[in-house]
Amino acid sequence: MKIFSRPMMMCGLLLACCLAACSKAPEGKVIVTEAEFFIRQDTPHSWNIDAVGKVQNVGEVDLRRVVVTGRCRSCGEILVSGAWFISDVEKRADQQYTINYLAVGAEETFSFRDVAFLMDQTGRAPEDMPENLEIEIVSFETVKK
Repeated sequence: MKIFSRPMMMCGLLLACCLAACSKAPEGKVIVTEAEFFIRQDTPHSWNIDAVGKVQNVGEVDLRRVVVTGRCRSCGEILVSGAWFISDVEKRADQQYTINYLAVGAEETFSFRDVAFLMDQTGRAPEDMPENLEIEIVSFETVKK
């Protein structure tokens, strides 16, 4: 006597696969816990904005290759004397910071250069930093256990 027929077994297998697919995999999440921007004079007529701060892994898994950089959303892309601007080319290695490994709950310090630039032909130092400066988590990879 057959207790289970082939169609019932297939339905059970399909249901098990659906339940397994619906289970949520652990996720990684990184937040910026501290950030400070400061102006550095590069030449007698140019200034740059650099950044330092800390990020923390608040996710459920360890992370690797966490890439952190800065953005100036209010800066233009055209060089105008006395105005903050950004470069439209891909970020250089010194314009971002890579954290090789970040365990769950761990906090790591970062620093990088050249978030934004200012050139002034008169050599007059900038009075203020631009608005909308922010730290951005560009990417990370989760560590499989």
